[in-house]
Amino acid sequence: MAVIACEFAFLAGSVGIAAAERIVTAVERATAEGLPLVVSPTSGGTRMQEGTVAFVQMVKIAGAVAAHKSAGYPYVVYLRNPTMGGVFASWGSLGHITFAEPGALIGFLGPRVYEALYGRPFPPGVQTAENLYRSGVIDGVVEVSVFRRIAHRALSVFSGVPDVPKSTVGDRRPGTEPVLPAATEPVEAWESVCISRRPERPGIRELLRRSRQRVPLSGTGQGETDRTVVLALARFQGRPCVVFGHDRAHQDPEHNMGPAALRSARRSMQLAAELRLPLVLVIDTIGAALSKEAEERGLAPEIARCIADLVTLDTPTISVLLGQGTGGGALALLPADRVLAATHGWLAPLPPEGASAIVHRDTEHAAELAAQQRIRSADLLADGIVDRIVPEYPDAAAEPDDFSRRMVAAVAEELRMLSTQPAERLREIRHLRYRRLGLPER
Repeated sequence: MAVIACEFAFLAGSVGIAAAERIVTAVERATAEGLPLVVSPTSGGTRMQEGTVAFVQMVKIAGAVAAHKSAGYPYVVYLRNPTMGGVFASWGSLGHITFAEPGALIGFLGPRVYEALYGRPFPPGVQTAENLYRSGVIDGVVEVSVFRRIAHRALSVFSGVPDVPKSTVGDRRPGTEPVLPAATEPVEAWESVCISRRPERPGIRELLRRSRQRVPLSGTGQGETDRTVVLALARFQGRPCVVFGHDRAHQDPEHNMGPAALRSARRSMQLAAELRLPLVLVIDTIGAALSKEAEERGLAPEIARCIADLVTLDTPTISVLLGQGTGGGALALLPADRVLAATHGWLAPLPPEGASAIVHRDTEHAAELAAQQRIRSADLLADGIVDRIVPEYPDAAAEPDDFSRRMVAAVAEELRMLSTQPAERLREIRHLRYRRLGLPER
């Protein structure tokens, strides 16, 4: 890898013309040699003694970083104490992942400058690494020894190189295949809905626990966070990918996915696109937020942007219908090259009770509407919305470990098959799939 680090002991790590030239030359060399880049700023910002021409150097640094990322190479940031001004507002904020030193002062306008300009102290506790993490600006706050391990795992995933254990490679010897019960007959749609709502049912976090070298990330990177979703880098049976999905453990009628969750989803898509990594999306939602705040902050436009980004993404995509799939919050993560569903996963425009309220003006016909709308996994498979059903024996809540391993193995197998297809072919197949959906076969 290539490493760039500031030295605060020299003129407060400030960046002038010569420092900027060294940084840009290093970034350009890393790009030319195809190396991942790890940077560790600590700086008061622009070198005041060199004036405006030093200030404008931040443009060429940011441009070099953007070119490095556009070439598909990782850019990892570790912010140290302090990181301020133009350094934070340029190359300190462009990381694919960004972590910070505990207690670090991080911000745009320095506290001393703020007090001089406005005659009062800057509000305490704002420009801290911990606050920026809570606010969804950075991914975490860790000591440098921990960051070294995180960077190692992240760069391993970013490499895109499979690390498949020997036990999962090649064909098994005859007679050594695991014996599983025969798949049960599909149950009624309403029964699947009820089963999918059991609180003990495994979710995205159970899948990630079976991943090696996982790195949890946080927020949108733009000052928003939403605990109803999870974003991580991971390997599923050695196959590297970006993982994003709904977290059933943090959803309830008062806390559904909002615009920030969808902007986090778009961050996962951008990560996958820039780093040429497969994207795995996990659907398990009671629905998007219904509130004044969600409407005013652009919930519906963000759903539309997620769908548009997904159908045009230049990297393999897998969507996993793990449990509940309600409304636009589920649809935003659906369009993928391959769609897997758990036996009791389902997808519907509204929860069945909501559909019943529209059609019958009551909720008593929820089971009837669930059947009529063909929301269960078996119907989704027959209608071409789902490609594969991962069985539950008889219910994932009764076998959380075995089911999670089974789903991870299925995802890994799909990742392996998709890796053999060029991006242009995947995009073409994806377009035709959704273009023909619902039309009679010719």
